[in-house]
Amino acid sequence: MTSDTKMRVNVACAALAGLALRLLLVFQIPMTEAGDSPLYIALAWNWLKRGVYGVLIDGRLTPLDARAPGYPAFLAAIFACAGNSSRAVMLVQALLDVATCFLIALIAARLAPEPARRRVALAGLWLAALCPFTANYTAVVLTETLTLFLTALAILVFLEGNSALAARATIAAGPATSSGRVWLLTGLLAGFAALVRPESPLLLLAAGMVLVAAWWRPADWRKLACAGVLMGVGLVLPLLPWAARNWRTLHDVQFLAPRYVALPGDVVPRGFNAWTNTWLWRFADVYLTQWKLNSEEIRVADISRSAFDSAAERARVAHLLAEYNRTSNLSAEQDAAFGEIARERTARHPLRTYLEIPLLRSLALWFTPRSELLPHSGHLGPLREEWEDDREDFLITWGLFLVNGAYLALGLAGAWIARRRPGWALLIAFLVVRTAFFANFVETPEPRYVLECFPAVIAFAAQLFSGSRQASSTGSG
Repeated sequence: MTSDTKMRVNVACAALAGLALRLLLVFQIPMTEAGDSPLYIALAWNWLKRGVYGVLIDGRLTPLDARAPGYPAFLAAIFACAGNSSRAVMLVQALLDVATCFLIALIAARLAPEPARRRVALAGLWLAALCPFTANYTAVVLTETLTLFLTALAILVFLEGNSALAARATIAAGPATSSGRVWLLTGLLAGFAALVRPESPLLLLAAGMVLVAAWWRPADWRKLACAGVLMGVGLVLPLLPWAARNWRTLHDVQFLAPRYVALPGDVVPRGFNAWTNTWLWRFADVYLTQWKLNSEEIRVADISRSAFDSAAERARVAHLLAEYNRTSNLSAEQDAAFGEIARERTARHPLRTYLEIPLLRSLALWFTPRSELLPHSGHLGPLREEWEDDREDFLITWGLFLVNGAYLALGLAGAWIARRRPGWALLIAFLVVRTAFFANFVETPEPRYVLECFPAVIAFAAQLFSGSRQASSTGSG
């Protein structure tokens, strides 16, 4: 058997193994109503069958801008062929995620030195195909699988342009050049990804940081401006129809999706969120506070002791929650009172709010069993109690935690090996920017928020198979 034949067989085996893992999850443990799944399904079905991008509110089909239309459009396309079937969506997502595995393999190859690219690409393909965390999200009607595909594709396209940068190529001639088309296409892909998840333009922020670092001299400012304009134009173009629809239908200028979804008359819980931002960093606490707000009672006994600096402060919170629990609906006055407590806590310990909690959230985002979609607790301790209570759950949870740690350790080691190679800086910048954004500006530290970083993590991990610790070329863009 020739080396090419062995390579093709290995690739086929990796693809089949990846597909088998995803089909196993789809048929054995599908999640049909996780999080926003019912909302996405309703938006897609009403759009497809009634021509209205909205949901029933008080018995009336009401247009909404609560979620951008990228994922509902994806669902509607599947529903048009297979009916309102969550299983059909999951099967398509399984195939799409296998395609993402090939994109990750190409990203890994782009980072590797030329002689090792086939070997590194194959390693990246296997690591991506067998990753249980990305595979898990194919078995749920949520945006992650589609966003992963678009993110990986945008990274790959940018790295193609980055190879031209490493060769001292110029885009000064304008959009007609090959590099100019790359910047425009990168922006377009980020724009389409933003229609699926609104934080997707963070990739362009990372790309901009890389280009600024490479072209900081005045002689390069023309190239920098050209690349920035082209990526910006590419980003905006896919968003224009959505913004026009919102202006025409809702009389609101909205290019993405609103940060806070609220009906007329509802209170946006800015004060409550500011208060939780001074102490909440564990995902488990999200279930007890944020996800109960305006729907269930919130018990002060369930709240971490770190949420209170004194007995008097705990009593104030207990009083506010007692008032809230009478209706399970946060009033403007209650929200303002939570905001005042948040300001006091931040004034006493500003480093806690602006440094310690974001750092802890970053750790929580990355170091987790990632079992939120699985029928397992996700509890890592106390060890003896968890072992005695449910050994199967304990072993699976710890197994997933160790697998996640292994992927991160491999990625860190691979990043060190590839530190002088073109493309390294983009992936590092993307990991840092996305982590910092969700640790600082999003109230709920859900582990899925860094799932879009796994193409970069896996591409780095594959560099361990490059067989060389030397840079393949100059530059680190």
